[in-house]
Amino acid sequence: MSILTPDIQAALAQQGIELPSWAFGNSGTRFRVWTTEGTPRDPFEKIADAAEVNRVTGLAPSVALHIPWDKVSDYSVLRRHAEDLGVKLGTINSNTFQDEDYKFGALTHENEAIRRKAIDHHIECVDVMDATGSRDLKIWLAEGSNYPGQTDMRSRQDRLQDSLQQIYARLTGEQRLVLEYKFFEPSFYHTDVPDWGTSYVQVAALGERAMVCLDTGHHAPGTNIEFIVMQLLRLGKLGSFDFNSRFYADDDLIVGAADPFQLFRILFEVIRGGGLNNPDVAFMLDQCHNIEAKIPGQIRSVLNVQEMTARALLVDHNALAAAQTANDVLGAQAVFMDAFYTDVRPALAEWRESRGLPADPMAAYAASGYQEKIEAERVGGTQAGWGA
Repeated sequence: MSILTPDIQAALAQQGIELPSWAFGNSGTRFRVWTTEGTPRDPFEKIADAAEVNRVTGLAPSVALHIPWDKVSDYSVLRRHAEDLGVKLGTINSNTFQDEDYKFGALTHENEAIRRKAIDHHIECVDVMDATGSRDLKIWLAEGSNYPGQTDMRSRQDRLQDSLQQIYARLTGEQRLVLEYKFFEPSFYHTDVPDWGTSYVQVAALGERAMVCLDTGHHAPGTNIEFIVMQLLRLGKLGSFDFNSRFYADDDLIVGAADPFQLFRILFEVIRGGGLNNPDVAFMLDQCHNIEAKIPGQIRSVLNVQEMTARALLVDHNALAAAQTANDVLGAQAVFMDAFYTDVRPALAEWRESRGLPADPMAAYAASGYQEKIEAERVGGTQAGWGA
């Protein structure tokens, strides 16, 4: 009998993890952008690569776009292309960190003309949302200062709120604004949105359709990320995840590579707080595959999320609650560890096959010939990814 009960299988069957288009493009570090064979030449090929991940995993039904990296002349054509490949277009990500005008800020800039330019870019992103049917506009701001006294931090918060209000007013229907935070980089003295509290304060002032995005790599060492997950779910303000892994800072590594137990703990709190398969809480990857192959890297990450979700679903909540009520420290910890140490991989492989999916998606992709095909066809592909 499978360790995956019918209830667990039903929960896993609903799980969807959005892929970032930029994960398939060239990326690198502060020192160099690395090129790879088979790099997409346009957004259409990025979506085709994302569709391959979904084909072998059944886990990646949507693709996030980044504007202007994924700008096209007709988004209805791009939308149909995605749908023909069995995926849909998801979150629209803005970009105010690669323009010379934004050296000292964008939505927080002292110069009204530059701030207007940044606001208008986000309004353009909402126009893209209208055309693609996307619900979420995700904003990450590379804004702040490097030295004490360089800028008036309070005035920047006021300008940020005013800018966000103007963008939020452009949203219609079910569209949402999701504000991401990052505790440092590229600004090192202060960052305008450095933590979940700042993001929460800003979006709470906007309205019900403004939410916080939590990137698992955007925290100082030792931060209890699962506590933040719990708190944002409790407050009804966790709009989305950017899943990746870190050893030092914003490393954007394969999900679960650095600390699988942390990923397990996060997913436990997601389940505990009603965030699993909740349409109001979007799951997305945000990765930069610098040295590993792009498509297999995404496959590995979504499988890692699925595996840790399955383990988190195995936690015996009744036994855990009883141990917690009795202040049985070791008993409660044992309940947690029993689930975490359970090897769910054979059961997941069997379950995938029962649904018409490859038991081993990594091997299925390697045997498909897709990688060889795109390497032969895509000569000179230079589509941007993070760091490009």
